[in-house]
Amino acid sequence: MSDDTRSDQDPIPEAGPDTGSAAGPATGDSAGTPTRRRVLALGAVTAGAVVSIRPALAQTVGSVLNCEIPVPDPSRAGSYIDPDGKTVPARTKGAFPPSPRAFKGEEVKRAMANGSTLPGTDSQRSRAYVNYIRRLQRGQGGFTCFASLQMPRG
Repeated sequence: MSDDTRSDQDPIPEAGPDTGSAAGPATGDSAGTPTRRRVLALGAVTAGAVVSIRPALAQTVGSVLNCEIPVPDPSRAGSYIDPDGKTVPARTKGAFPPSPRAFKGEEVKRAMANGSTLPGTDSQRSRAYVNYIRRLQRGQGGFTCFASLQMPRG
């Protein structure tokens, strides 16, 4: 059966200013269905947004892995870290001296994820430092970096 003999089909609109092309009909009717031109324009805008957002996300992920967490934070410099991750006075028996350097977000993430040791530490000291990092709160040095490591990545 040919198209021009079917009675249940809407008539094809004539080419006009809103049909998307002077040479042929649009993909929709004039009652609100988008034209080809509108659909293509929307696709182009969406693709541009994706292209500009993805590098920003990649840069964010990179900066999170390069952020630093001091152990302990500068306001507690000189304090030792006990096995539970609490800061205690210097030379407390069973506690560990502060780390000579801050740890990178990537190092902390790896240690928290699979139990590997932080660079330059043995397993007990690393565990104490990771416990300290897990206890960080807003306002302490390294908290923002630690919080960023907790954010799910998509």
